[in-house]
Amino acid sequence: KFRPRSVNGEGTGVNNTPQNGGHPGDTPAPKEEPDAPNGKVELRKKVTLLRGISIIIGTIIGAGIFISPKGILKNSGSVGMSLVVWIACGVLSLFGALSYAELGTSIQKSGGHYTYILEAFGPQMAFIRLWADLIAIRPAGLAVISLAFGQYILEPIFMPCGVPEIAIKLATSIGITSVMYLNSMSTSWTNRIQILLTFSKLLAIAIIIVPGLYMLFKGETKNFENAFEVSNIKLTGLPLAFYSGMYAYAGWFYLNFVTEEVENPEKTVPLAICISMAIVTFCYVLTNVAYYTVMSAEELLASQAVAVTFAGKMMGNFSVAVPVFVALSCFGSMNGCLFAFSRMFYVASREGHLPEVLSMIHVRRHTPLAAVLVLYPMTVFQLFVGDIYSLLNFMSFLRWLFIGVAVLGLIYMRYTRPDMPRPFKVPLFIPAIFSFTCFFMVFLSLYSDPVNTGIGFAISLTGIPAYYIFIVFDRRPKWLQDGLGNTSVQIILEVIPVEH
Repeated sequence: KFRPRSVNGEGTGVNNTPQNGGHPGDTPAPKEEPDAPNGKVELRKKVTLLRGISIIIGTIIGAGIFISPKGILKNSGSVGMSLVVWIACGVLSLFGALSYAELGTSIQKSGGHYTYILEAFGPQMAFIRLWADLIAIRPAGLAVISLAFGQYILEPIFMPCGVPEIAIKLATSIGITSVMYLNSMSTSWTNRIQILLTFSKLLAIAIIIVPGLYMLFKGETKNFENAFEVSNIKLTGLPLAFYSGMYAYAGWFYLNFVTEEVENPEKTVPLAICISMAIVTFCYVLTNVAYYTVMSAEELLASQAVAVTFAGKMMGNFSVAVPVFVALSCFGSMNGCLFAFSRMFYVASREGHLPEVLSMIHVRRHTPLAAVLVLYPMTVFQLFVGDIYSLLNFMSFLRWLFIGVAVLGLIYMRYTRPDMPRPFKVPLFIPAIFSFTCFFMVFLSLYSDPVNTGIGFAISLTGIPAYYIFIVFDRRPKWLQDGLGNTSVQIILEVIPVEH
């Protein structure tokens, strides 16, 4: 089985002093780190309101708004319509976020989508979600954000030449390694750096918005003339514009992955979600207004990196700083993502769906060390070997499918578990509209790209035989059981089971 014997006080150094009944030759008990004010080994409640907001904003705002906010403009057909889509996607994402605020306050467990699907629809559906996440979605997603980090951190050094491919991959590997190290070492420092990176993102956005609005108020409105010209509006493209917009806002669910570490979650989770969504929507809409003030729609569509073009027009040599801000923004997204979904693997392990070592905590640092490190080999492997972008095309719609299923679970549990405590409750039309939006986006993927979507479905459906082989019939390979069930793995990682 995947259940290694507990090593409390067995070779880990806990209770191993002569005074505590250990033997003189044993390893002394480890010193407590600042993250561990008392002796109990557990994940501490260290996520305050400010840290919660920084996790959400810091993960939503990645590289997209700086590089290519043009998917919406291209598919909506006009400047005015594209701004309407940005606002509408912000409101729809808020509906999803409010639904998750109810789920997060009524089911106070970490794990996000996985936990809510498990509670509403049982272990098989939750395992399929987990399987798709573990083998493809998370490593590919992390690798893509990291590649953007590697590209933009090196751009000022190589300007005006292109950055060599191998240099990007090396810088990306260093970025991934440093994020993994940070998350392994300290929850407090992970959160502090996340706050710092979130402020740097908001500063970068302010550097774009302020001069743009200044030009607008000076009367630079020629690009807004005929903003809603009917002849340009493409009704057939609007669903695809919404698809791009919903992607830009994706990330509002990450605080729900760490609910157990949030201080006073009944108040903090809904408040952090509402404040974050308001700030992000405000930033996105005004950033686009600033872009349109300085650039025509044609220039924006032709630009390789919109923020760099904008800065070149408005600030001259200062535009060199823009790639650095974009790189910091990507680093913040990497940090927030890893912090969040390591907790999903931690919870899945606790539920018996993954090896038990993943739900163990470092004895001194109080971080889920194995759950943080589990993605590292797969992400680096995909970085150097796989075609990440095609993998993301296969898997991208699955994210919306499972979020839709989780929000459908909220409606389902209103009827099957009416007595469940709900400190924060949303009107039923909010989850209904949002889950319909999610399923519509899945249908749109099937319609516009049936081959890639079909391959994605096939990859996720491999979770069904995996569930029966690994979980129901318990037919795990002997080498895997021996390797992960061995106390030496726990001793090397210095992790022990959580004391409940």
